[in-house]
Order: sequence, then C-alpha cells, then structure tokens
Amino acid sequence: MSKITACPLDCYDACGIVYDEGKLKAFKDGHTNGFLCPHLNHYESHARIEKPRYKGQEISIDEALEKLADIFSSTLKSEILHYRGSGNFALMQGVTDHVMAQIGTYLTNGSLCDGAGEAGIIEGRGSNKNMPLREIAKSEVVVFWGRNPHVTSSHILPLLKDKTIIVIDPVKTKIAQQADLFIQIKPHTDIFLAMLLYRFLHIEDAGDDEFLKEFASEYEDYYELTQTIRIKAILEDIGMTLGQIGDFLHHVIGKKTAIVCGVGIQKYRDGADVMRAIDALAVGFGLFGKEGCGVAYLGNSQEAITSPFETKKAKRVSKVNAPFDEFKTVFIQGSNPLSQMPESSRVRQSIEKTENVIYFGLYENETSEIADLVIPAKTFLEKDDVRTSYSHNGMMIMHKQKENDIGISEYDLAAFLAEKFNVSMKSEMEYLEHFKNHGIVKIDGSFEVENRETIPYQDGFDTDDGEFVFLEEFEVPQKVDEGEFYLITTKSPTSLNSQFHRDSHLYLNSKLGFTEGSRVKLLSNTGEAEFVVKINNNLREDCVLVHSGAKGVNMLTSSQHSYEGKNAIFQENFVRIVKID
Repeated sequence: MSKITACPLDCYDACGIVYDEGKLKAFKDGHTNGFLCPHLNHYESHARIEKPRYKGQEISIDEALEKLADIFSSTLKSEILHYRGSGNFALMQGVTDHVMAQIGTYLTNGSLCDGAGEAGIIEGRGSNKNMPLREIAKSEVVVFWGRNPHVTSSHILPLLKDKTIIVIDPVKTKIAQQADLFIQIKPHTDIFLAMLLYRFLHIEDAGDDEFLKEFASEYEDYYELTQTIRIKAILEDIGMTLGQIGDFLHHVIGKKTAIVCGVGIQKYRDGADVMRAIDALAVGFGLFGKEGCGVAYLGNSQEAITSPFETKKAKRVSKVNAPFDEFKTVFIQGSNPLSQMPESSRVRQSIEKTENVIYFGLYENETSEIADLVIPAKTFLEKDDVRTSYSHNGMMIMHKQKENDIGISEYDLAAFLAEKFNVSMKSEMEYLEHFKNHGIVKIDGSFEVENRETIPYQDGFDTDDGEFVFLEEFEVPQKVDEGEFYLITTKSPTSLNSQFHRDSHLYLNSKLGFTEGSRVKLLSNTGEAEFVVKINNNLREDCVLVHSGAKGVNMLTSSQHSYEGKNAIFQENFVRIVKID
C-alpha cells in the first residue's frame, strides 16, 4: 500500500499526509510545509463508533445494511431525506447523493458555512475563483479580515515572514497581537468599514485608475453610494478612529496585498453584501489579476471538475432549516444537525417526529444518540479517495492505508443501495480515475486541478461584460439594545465544529463583572442555554463568545436564511446574560 494520503477534514489547508508505521506525518514540501494541525496529530486518539446498532442494540454491519434496505423499501421515496454534511470533505463522498437522487429521495441545498459570501462574490465577479494559498506567499501586506489563522488555517503562518499584517476582528486574536495594525471592529459593521475605506481611497485619489476604468467603470457611482455614510457616526459605531483609516491606506496603497477573509463576516442576512463590499475595496486597490494580490475566501473546491454523480433532478430542502418532520425517514451522513443546525429546539422537535432516523458517521454525538439506526463509517485511512481544496489548487490522492473490519465506506454503502434499488453505478476505480483525470503535474512537480488559474481574473471578471458589478444599495444592520450582546461563534482550537474536543465555555470580558467559573444563562429570541464563564479580555465588551460546536449554543441561533446564498445567519443573534450563581 502507498503511504501517501491527505487530510479529510473540512478545513482551508487540506494537508498532504504520509502514513508511516501507524503514524500520521506531514508532507515536507508544498503547502503542508512539514507540520499537521492538532486535530490530525491526535486523530486516531478520538474514539470512533465501532459497532452498528438498531434501537440501542448492537448488530452486525450486514444486519445494519439489511435494516437500512428494509426501511427504504417500506418508505415512499418522496418521504426520505438525505442530509449530508462535510464531516469528510473528499470527492467520493458525493456518491451517496448520486444513489439517493436516482432512488428519488430528497437532498438538501443551502449552507451552514459560506453560502452568503459566495453569493456576493459571484454577483460582483461573476464567479468564485479563490486567491490560491501560494500567491499569499508573494504578498507584501496580508489583511486578515475576520480570519484567525492560528486556529482555522495555520499553514498560512509560515508565509507571513517579513510581511505587513493588518487584522480586522472583534476579538484580539493571536495574529492580532502580532499585527502592525489591529482594528477591533464591532460585529456586523464590516460593510461600513469596507465602504469607508473605499471612500477615502477615492478621496485620496489613490485607487488604481487604470484597472478601474478597464474592469470596474461604475466606480464613480459606487463612490457616491459610499458618500451616504456619515463618517463620524459610523466610525464611532464601528469602534475605530479616522487615524486607523489613514493607517490602513498607508500600509496598503501601492503594495501587493492579500485580503484573507473568514466566514464569520458573512453569517448575516446581508452577508452577500458584506463580502461584495470587501471585494469592491479590493477592486479599488486594483488587487485582482495580479501576482500576490487578491481576496482569499472559500473558493469552489470542485472548480474545473466535472462531477460523475447525477443529482441535478433531485428534489431538495434547506440544509439550514430542514423540515425533518415532513419525512418518514431521514438518512444523515457526516453531519450532526442536532448540534450544528441553528435553532436546536426546533431541530429536535422536528426530528423527533421522524419515524426512522439513520446516522452514518464516525463519532458519537447528539444526533447519533437519538438515531434509530447507527452505521459506522470508515476513516480516511481505510478507503481510497481524492481530495481537492477550497483554499489552494492542489489535488491529493488519498490511498487506503490499512484494512479494518469496522464500518463501511461511502462507496460500498452506496453500491449496496444501488443494487437493492436498481440504480446504475460505475465501479469505485472508474469514479476515482474520473477525478484523478482532472489533475495535472505542474512544472514545480505539484499535482493540481487542471484548468484552474494560478492568478484569477487576469483578463477581467467573469461577468457578461468582464467588469466588476458594484453594490447599488445596502441595508443598515440592526444594533443591540441596552443589556444585549452580540453572540460570536468562532472556531475552537481543539475542535472542528462538533468533532473532537468541544469547548463549551462562555467567554466574557472581565469588565462585565462576571467571575471565572460562575454559571450563567444566555437568552435569545429562539431559546436559552447555560454555560460556565471564562474570562477573555481580548474580547470586546459588547460581545460574548461561544465556540462553534459547543453544546447548547445553537439553542440561541435563528434558523432564518441570508437574503442571498441560502446561508445560516449564526452571527446575527443577540443575547442577554442572566446570573445563575
């Protein structure tokens, strides 16, 4: 067996791995740069589901599959929902969508993560082509806008040597403490900051006029829109000074700049507009189509790859507020909706009315606990797959590393259902070869997805006329009332959503008067949850922080969608704090 594989986690970095004598080791070359994150360093220490079970009783894998077939056979296919998450991010995971769609079940659409931002990017640029990781290495200035690289994308860190670092974030993160300029912005004011920066760039006559005239000719109209913002009032609301505006422009004008955005900035109803305003600022600087410049968000991990899986005709419901109670059977794969979907009380009430809940995954969690049928999955070390990234252009072949009797792979489960329900499928090798054929060896020896641009938008944008499309209007975000706080749900350094070691503390600034270790209750319009307090003075006083994946946090979040992109709006939730002891 080959020792080469790749990380399966839903992460920007998508690292290359060598499996050597039972240990995971990092590729020394390329973007992996010789080190793995804590999740991978301790991957095999996390207990997995080893035995299938039905109604709480352990059964064999063959019995579990037959039970699955019986449930599907006794249910109208229009009464079955396939709810698939990104717990495993490799390309072969979509094979279950293919079979389910041909059987006639419902699939999902929408996003719990990045959909609003992507919608805004596509509206402005015409496509979502990401600035590849390797281009950031060529930048002179890196702006981390709502991105915490030490936690979410640590493989950017070695690229930052001798660069000017600017951080825009409500939390003074580790990278913010090292930054040349830190703007501790109030949540949901990013759109105002981006528009103000564009306005002052125009006032200073420091924009890239040649680029604007060729690829963004409506730039004067957009400047007029930015003039509707009252400077003094908005600066006070954002929580910054006019001097910081000047400092930002001073650092960036005339420099190769990468604006590296996190997903928290767009988890609002108007999240598409937020991302589009940041893109517009980058357009003003002329950052697109040039070496070492651009906006790095989440690109399409399957860009330039033609899927062999047929799902276009599938009926779909929202991943954000799926109506589980409208289905007799729900098949959940690689996801934990009882924790990760917003408005957990609604989710639980809905799914408890479902006759058959089937969970297919690696780890025990809130969803596996209530499932009628639990089917353990194979780990990435026990199957073949192909991995691409939404942060770089690499294609990584995931070779099976070991045999194990535990669980079943996504392909084998799909093949079982395909045989039972007369669905046409190709062999696993044919699908794998289909994906591999989209890769190409580059001059430097790296294996990348063919036909992806190293420097996107060199010949203009992918809109009808090749020009960037600016915002024409924007919404004024709602503010917290007195006694309310912004709820921030950032990623934890010890977990990935609800996988691994989940941190369920509530983080507060000490100026709010709460003591570490005390218990409090958070109240929102959708529910309530109790937490133990930890003090974090790197947090704004008008914010409370609970990590994504913390038990109970989504009792507090709304199941409404963003206006565009059908995205969850986790950040648009206000809470009150009540002392318990």
